[in-house]
Amino acid sequence: MVDQNKFNRREFIQNSMRITLAIAAAGLGGLTLFNSKKDKWVWQIDPFKCTQCGRCATECVLATSAVKCVHAYALCGYCDLCGGFFKGGVKDLNTGAENQLCPTAAIQRKFIEEPYFEFDIKEELCIGCGKCVKGCSSFGNGSLHLQIRHNICKNCNECAIARMCPSQAISRVPASKPYLIKGDFTKKS
Repeated sequence: MVDQNKFNRREFIQNSMRITLAIAAAGLGGLTLFNSKKDKWVWQIDPFKCTQCGRCATECVLATSAVKCVHAYALCGYCDLCGGFFKGGVKDLNTGAENQLCPTAAIQRKFIEEPYFEFDIKEELCIGCGKCVKGCSSFGNGSLHLQIRHNICKNCNECAIARMCPSQAISRVPASKPYLIKGDFTKKS
C-alpha cells in the first residue's frame, strides 16, 4: 500500500520546476534592479594618448564612424594659417577644396577680424579620420582632438576601434564621467 502523503515522481518534478522557475525569476529581477542602480559604461578616447592613426574612420562598425573631431576653443589660436584646416605647403590661403586638409570639408572657416578666423566642426560631415587633429597638433596648439559621440556609438561590448588602436587611447569609462576634452597642455591625472 502506497502512502498518500508522499509525493509521486510526477508531483516531485512539477514542484521542482516551480521552485526552479521562482528562483530564476527572483534572480533575474534582482539582476535587473542591480544593473539599474550601477553606472553604465561607454567608450572614450583619451586625447593625450591618441596618435591620429586614422583607424577610427575605418574600423568602426558603423558606416560613418561614431568618432568625431572636437574643437577646444579655449586652446585655439584662431590662426590665419591653421594646420588643422590647410594642407601643408599651401600657397594661397583660400577655402578651396584643394587647399583643405579635411577630405569631407567638415571644418568651416569663418573670418572674425584680421588676422583671426574661427573654425567650426560640422559633425555630420566628419568621418573621424584625424587628419585635422594631426595637423593641428603638428603645427598648432592641439585644440582639435577626436572623441566618440555617445549619441551615435552603438557601445559595442568589444569596440572594434579600441581593439585596433595602436596607442590604446580608447577605454571604457562610467557614463557619468565627462568627455576628456583638452583644456590645457598638461595631462590630467
